[in-house]
Amino acid sequence: MKTSKQIIKRNWSNLFCLNFVGVLNDNFMKHSIIFVATLWQLPDYLNKSTIISIISASLVIPYILLSPFAGDIAQRKSKQHIINIMKWIEIPIVLFAFLGFYFKSIVILALSILLMGIQSCMYSPAKYGLIRDIEGENKVAFGSGIFEMMAFLGILLGTLLAGFVADHYTSLIVGLIMIILAALGVLLSKSLKINEEIKAKERESHNPILFLINTYKFTKEYHSLNSAIFGASLLWLVGGLLQMNVILHCTNTLSMNNTTSGIVLSMAAIGIALGCSITGIILKNKNPNIFIILGLVGVSLCMFMIIIFKPANYILHLLIFSTGVCGSLFQVPCLTIIQKAPIGNKLASVLAYVNLLTFIFVLIGAVIFSISTSLTNENSYIIFGIIAILCIISIPLYINQNTNTLPSDAK
Repeated sequence: MKTSKQIIKRNWSNLFCLNFVGVLNDNFMKHSIIFVATLWQLPDYLNKSTIISIISASLVIPYILLSPFAGDIAQRKSKQHIINIMKWIEIPIVLFAFLGFYFKSIVILALSILLMGIQSCMYSPAKYGLIRDIEGENKVAFGSGIFEMMAFLGILLGTLLAGFVADHYTSLIVGLIMIILAALGVLLSKSLKINEEIKAKERESHNPILFLINTYKFTKEYHSLNSAIFGASLLWLVGGLLQMNVILHCTNTLSMNNTTSGIVLSMAAIGIALGCSITGIILKNKNPNIFIILGLVGVSLCMFMIIIFKPANYILHLLIFSTGVCGSLFQVPCLTIIQKAPIGNKLASVLAYVNLLTFIFVLIGAVIFSISTSLTNENSYIIFGIIAILCIISIPLYINQNTNTLPSDAK
């Protein structure tokens, strides 16, 4: 018979692996479509940029429209049951995507990635909500750190695997990888055995605008909670800007090929993954604002060093890696503050609110990038400067901030 420690350890490993496999499959499908479909004979009204925009938007839109609904059901129903259902749904989605690759149909592939975005959105608050259920508040820093590390490893490996498979492409290989990953997700979801918190009875609004307003009113009653939510979302805005700009910088400014540019880009993901795991272990009961400020300062310094010294090759690799590490220094503490907030079964709803804000920030980042590059003739150093400025102006939010998340009117 398993001891309670063995059960806890198994739940942690299953939850971490579940997150890794899900993110890996999302990114493998997305980038396989981008790498492969853009090489097909396309209609006149479609080009590479259009396909990339459509595929990227198809993963983002569900989070903006459906996050309130996902958060609502996660706080009223069994989170493990939601995850299990969504993982079963993933199997027909990847089979549908396989048909898109087999028949070289952009329409089927676009619908497939939209369905995958919906599926991922619907169980996201549930999987994040289980972090606190496994061992309570004492382990949320550890859980959040490793959880984020596995997510970024999934993004990294999914992108690299898609690129490798695209160079040796057959629709059967792509289909088999997606089906195997989906099946692993089902097995991992069925193996979760976690005692969950008592469920909420009240329903949340499913209207994204009303949900934003109502949840903001709720979260502002808790000290430091909104600044933590802002910080967690800011990483994805900065990360999105950095991802787009690194590709632009490496190809346009440094004349690197796609393979070398991909290696430089992967350094950020490796840095974030490593930083998240280390930060999650050492954070514990330390003041999270110190980590947040150090992270913001660190990202700014890395950006300024790229602007001033204009490095190439290994120095650039090191600075991009360091940027990822510094990014994790403010991501993990922000998630820990959110998880530790005394909001009970409202956590799933707040996590859905984080998802919604995160993808709004991602879209804002895309707009900033588009406008900046068009006005500056694709000057990548301007974007590095914008990233630094965004981090610098965010620092005052965390100076002398009370990290106690008790309600404002608590005695």
